[in-house]
Amino acid sequence: MSNILRLAIVDPSDGSRTTLKNILLGMDFVWLEAECSRFEFFADVVAQTNPDIGIINLDQDREKAIKLVASLHESHPKCSILVTSSSSDGQLILQAMRSGAKEFLTSPIKVEDLVAALERVGHRSQTADGVKRSTNVIAVCGATGGVGSTSLAVNLGTSLAQNEANSVVLVDLDLALGDADVFLDTIPDYTLVDVAQNITRLDFQLLKRSLTKYASGLYLLPRPVQLQDVPLIKPDDLQRIIGLLKASFTHVIFDLSKSYTPVDMMACKLANHVLLVMQLDLPCLRNVVRLMQSFEEVEGLKDKVRIVVNRAGLDTGAISMKKAQETMGREVFWQVPNDYRVMAEVRNNGVPLIEQAPTAKVTQSIISLADALSTGAKQEEAAGTPGTPGISRWLSFWPGGKPKKPAGT
Repeated sequence: MSNILRLAIVDPSDGSRTTLKNILLGMDFVWLEAECSRFEFFADVVAQTNPDIGIINLDQDREKAIKLVASLHESHPKCSILVTSSSSDGQLILQAMRSGAKEFLTSPIKVEDLVAALERVGHRSQTADGVKRSTNVIAVCGATGGVGSTSLAVNLGTSLAQNEANSVVLVDLDLALGDADVFLDTIPDYTLVDVAQNITRLDFQLLKRSLTKYASGLYLLPRPVQLQDVPLIKPDDLQRIIGLLKASFTHVIFDLSKSYTPVDMMACKLANHVLLVMQLDLPCLRNVVRLMQSFEEVEGLKDKVRIVVNRAGLDTGAISMKKAQETMGREVFWQVPNDYRVMAEVRNNGVPLIEQAPTAKVTQSIISLADALSTGAKQEEAAGTPGTPGISRWLSFWPGGKPKKPAGT
């Protein structure tokens, strides 16, 4: 399940529909699944897309719109209805609420009012057992090249995918030299640039067709084939792609480049956890200190970073764990044991650890890391305040402070 709210809107007026659409496209906690200009077609749209929320503008034909609210309330009770109108007439508000609308917003819609309404509706959108929907976004990056960050990302993804309750996608953000597809011995039909170029018409079906599914259940969205295509992928495109991935998967894993480009930093900002992979040597220690200083400039990023020591136990004059932690000024979150022979075999064969060496210590360590990250995400979710994750954070980017109470509620 996901913490992204999937929306469908109907409004015969092109102007007001476009205005609302533009507001929604700027929110990373919602996904606009469908838009419609005819009331009589909207029931079919809802039946086909199963959105969490349907937004209906009443102004063009109030009688027809109210009937649509009542019909959807009866036929699709899991779809919460939010109505909008330029009128604040009490009788209209009462009629809409009695027909089944959960929220009423007066247009022109204020961003803070819309966010507040979505937050309330999102809080009601829970699974049957009362657990709020959540997606765990994990960014994996390296303190330098060759530390095994791609190996960790791929094998973390395949380990998570072993749980039938999980749906996992790995996105290769090393846009120039990424090789996640090699680790999985796959030849993808589509890449990240194909998705980015179709972002304006992207939906769940198109996204799934653009992904390559490995036998373990892990989905892969690889880097572009041509170097010339790398500049076509922008941070804003990635933000929209992440939004849809979060609406489709329980776990989204990003394998970052070593350049920390704007695309990489966007992934870090939107991640729940940032795994910074290193080895116990001087170049890695130096770079970890430098990176952490830079991460301090991005609000909230430093607190999400988890230090992962790869190839722990490698006896080649490595710096001690105690000395490394003193130098970094941070605790090591996880240690992955060294097993060069096994890792070389799985990399060359294009087979994940979970399949080729399920009992190896390195495999069991990564499985335990997957469990730790999943457990940590659930604990953070349980400790959070009521509401849809990400909404309050998103609102902080808008002037006006806390959301106001929508009219008529």
